Amino acid sequence: MWDALWTEVSLATLAEPGGVGLVEDGALAVENGAIAWVGPRAALPAAPQQLARTLHSGGGRLLTPALVDCHTHLVFGGDRSLDFALRAEGASYAAIAAAGGGIRSTVAATRGLSEEELAAAALPRARALLAGGVATVEIKSGYGLDVASELKMLRAARRLGALLDAEIVPTLLALHALPEDFKHDRAGYVDRVVRELIPEVARQQLAVAVDVFCESIAFTPAECRRALVAAREHGLRVKVHADQLSAIGATELAAEFGALSADHLEYTTPAGVAALAAAGSVAVLLPVAFIVIGETQKPPVAALRAAGVPLAVATDCNPGTSPCTSLPLALALARAQFGLTATEALRAATVEAAHALGLGDSRGTLEVGKRADLCLWDLKHPREFGYWLGYEGLAAVVRGGKLRAGAPA
Repeated sequence: MWDALWTEVSLATLAEPGGVGLVEDGALAVENGAIAWVGPRAALPAAPQQLARTLHSGGGRLLTPALVDCHTHLVFGGDRSLDFALRAEGASYAAIAAAGGGIRSTVAATRGLSEEELAAAALPRARALLAGGVATVEIKSGYGLDVASELKMLRAARRLGALLDAEIVPTLLALHALPEDFKHDRAGYVDRVVRELIPEVARQQLAVAVDVFCESIAFTPAECRRALVAAREHGLRVKVHADQLSAIGATELAAEFGALSADHLEYTTPAGVAALAAAGSVAVLLPVAFIVIGETQKPPVAALRAAGVPLAVATDCNPGTSPCTSLPLALALARAQFGLTATEALRAATVEAAHALGLGDSRGTLEVGKRADLCLWDLKHPREFGYWLGYEGLAAVVRGGKLRAGAPA
């Protein structure tokens, strides 16, 4: 017998390319933490009570894969509410830094906390994400800016997974910002990242991918290339913060390395779109950061769509430019600002987000053999995803086959 069987649900399987795969009167079985059967209720091989030890009625609700947040900076010390307040008063970046704000304040706060303290500080943020239907969370380092602190951040991210019994995907943000003690020695800092940090992260198996911030205010394509080459040499996948503020070839660099994803993309050019399409990389849109920094140039969504580039959406939860812990809210903003359809929004936080983490084979759709990460929603139709602002409509969550939030009996 199966461990559990869900009936009286509308299924959004997302198994068909580009579509929802809606089964209006469906059923789904779970066994040993994986999906064991999925399809129309009328096609079940026997009566439900003969098939499973536990039966759940969804009451006609919508059942989807659980959400995947494929881009967060969830682990950090302190906050940047001072920056936010000063920006509202018209202060410049330099003035904010002089007042003790900016990324250096986050670096100082992060370095000053232990691994346990960093995990404890991130716990409320992680719980908020999970409460919105997220079952898999990518967490980047990048606020330590020295070898010991970056390793500490990655260990704290893994600790969160144990505390919450959730799936955490750790990523080393190897080149994020230039630390104060290397402000006159860029090459020396990149050397340390390439020769010490990346090899040590790989040796301790603390991350599955390496990310870089390739931008005019951060690191050049040449500097980022060195880090991505080192990542490849040590068996790590790659991701790129690309074209958020300018077009300097970051998206093309991501495509060259077959990156899992290129993220932000506000200034991506037609050449960058074509490169992503050829590489099969996922375009990750981050609409909350777009709002918070006051950006006006939108990512080229129509061009990405026309080229067949998969679109994902993430919270980008971070203290400086995206203090957001709701992926459903990010989806709503992506629909309102960037013109995503309801189907694109649902796929953006499930199947495409899973591919952005290299996990498309194990989650993101309702298919036999995939991990039983599920969300039951008080929604009548998938088109409601990204329609509601401030109302998520989540009735229950199943992670790894286990019921985590109050499902109907």
